[in-house]
Amino acid sequence: MLTAWLDYLRSRHAAIAAQAPAVDGVPGASARIVGFGDPDRELAAADRGAVACALPDWTALTVAGPDATAFLHGQFTNDVAGLAVGAVQVNGYCSPKGRMLASFPLARTADAEYLLVLPADIAPALVRRLRMFVLRAKVAVTPLEDTHVCIGSAGTAGAGGPAPSAVRLEAGTTVLELPGGRTLTVCPAATAPACWEQVTRAATPAGSAVWDWLAIRAGVPVVTAATQDKFVPQMLNFELIGGVSFQKGCYPGQEIVARMQYLGRLKERLYRAHVAAAEAVAPGASLYGAQFGDQACGTIVNAAPAPGGGHDVLAVIQIASVQSDSIRLAHAADAPVLAMLPLPYTVPAPQAR
Repeated sequence: MLTAWLDYLRSRHAAIAAQAPAVDGVPGASARIVGFGDPDRELAAADRGAVACALPDWTALTVAGPDATAFLHGQFTNDVAGLAVGAVQVNGYCSPKGRMLASFPLARTADAEYLLVLPADIAPALVRRLRMFVLRAKVAVTPLEDTHVCIGSAGTAGAGGPAPSAVRLEAGTTVLELPGGRTLTVCPAATAPACWEQVTRAATPAGSAVWDWLAIRAGVPVVTAATQDKFVPQMLNFELIGGVSFQKGCYPGQEIVARMQYLGRLKERLYRAHVAAAEAVAPGASLYGAQFGDQACGTIVNAAPAPGGGHDVLAVIQIASVQSDSIRLAHAADAPVLAMLPLPYTVPAPQAR
């Protein structure tokens, strides 16, 4: 943990939730920026203006070496070999059962070097898993948690369109343009204060939850520790946001993902919704509808406080339940109900097979 960076943010009036201790070697929840004193103002700025989010709960890692392209192409869900230098794509990593272990933007920063950014609490396990499969390949997987920081921005301080686009390299700093007009900057810790000062000249400083909300608004799911190994990519709309290639060769879980696409019938999809609940909504929490009785009909994937109150969520829900039920946060009849919101991309109608 880069304590000097956190100390600097405190000097700029950041309230910080401390990192939870590791348990049995498993990292605890990472430090998060609670906010800069006015959560309502920060959310309003995210909705209608520009925000900058310091993200100690996110981390970057590089994968580099002569065999980096072939190695990652055989590990991730997307067409890494087809990714041009200076471009970024949505990508994912699956278990052998085709369930998502991580989701992240992947940037090709040089011919044989890649950078990816993901939640800090699942990064160590991903690094270990990648290194386990390197074998004799000429590849180095290098975490940047002790040398670099992540800063997110959106609005007039951000860039990008409805899909991932470009990567900018600026004196050791990498800037990724992400879906939803978001920008993710990975910069050396030594230059982080200067970078923060530059970004916040035209943006409202905001907490980590605001960055979470921006991803929800963009319809881009983030796999966290609470939702690892639960969903095939299609349940998370990953093929709709350009996160899966069905023309590439094998990767872990590829046969299951392809079978779902061409032979299966998808029964669950990712939906965006608002819930008028003041209490925090936890990723991994179960959802209920009358059609399924005591059995859960869905799972919260991501949740964040919404402008104007309540929470916005991304949730994987049974398609049949969404079409016929009111979806609730608990089985009780008086539990808060999810109000469905549109996604910023087209979701195909269910197909009978």
